[in-house]
Amino acid sequence: MTPAVRPLLACARSFLFVPADRPERYAKALASGADAVIIDLEDAVAPAARAAARAALRTAWPALAAADRARLLVRINAEGTPWHADDVALLAALVRQGLAGVVLAKAERASTLAALAAACPGAALLPLVESAEGAAALDALAGAPQVLRLVLGHLDLQLDMGMACGPDQAELAPLRWALVLASRRAGLAAPVDGVTTATGDAAALAQDTARSRRWGFGAKLCIHPAQIATVHATLAPSAAECAWAERVLAAAVAAAGGVCVLDGRMVDTPVITLARQTLERQALGASRL
Repeated sequence: MTPAVRPLLACARSFLFVPADRPERYAKALASGADAVIIDLEDAVAPAARAAARAALRTAWPALAAADRARLLVRINAEGTPWHADDVALLAALVRQGLAGVVLAKAERASTLAALAAACPGAALLPLVESAEGAAALDALAGAPQVLRLVLGHLDLQLDMGMACGPDQAELAPLRWALVLASRRAGLAAPVDGVTTATGDAAALAQDTARSRRWGFGAKLCIHPAQIATVHATLAPSAAECAWAERVLAAAVAAAGGVCVLDGRMVDTPVITLARQTLERQALGASRL
């Protein structure tokens, strides 16, 4: 992986899915404003069409510019499925030609990721946690070679666990906490939250994305280009947060590194660090407008 690719994917806020068997949509997805695009060989493609989807991706690949390849990932089928080995063989070739990363469906074992890393040296690996086994192996998955970010696949996870989550998905709070914790312990970029299936409900998307931000997620999976602007805006710090951060840093400078008080609250190292992170997130978002 080139040095520029890893920061790009580590800081990406939106990952937009596009079916691999619809190559005519690749360019539209790349032009949608999404930070990264995931060409999907798994759930977005009917099982009977997955071999044809691989062929479509292979055929379309030479026409993709190098800059686009640096923003592309491919979701492959899980280990143990009839398609996994052929998916890996294709990706091994595409990584040598600039593919930035691989999303592994239903990731459950670090050994699977290690084998994938060996087949695709340099590619960023994003394991998709969507089963009880995957949820039980978060630390091992986070510590596997070339893993850049963990990804929550909450829909399949609910199915695997027999859960019936409410609209606020409060039942998944322990798992969201665990993903953020495992990511932090392994020194990974902030994890990626799952999709919002209500593509026409901007309020629901904003609520879901705000929850992602509160829990410490840094990005969200998207299934429609119309979701991207809301995801980016919701993950970005507000004008009030930025103004607060600027005042904190100004107060810290005035205090010459000592502890000070702003608006009746103590300003110490954790508060200063949060203020800096807030302004860094604002600058990152502004640079992509």
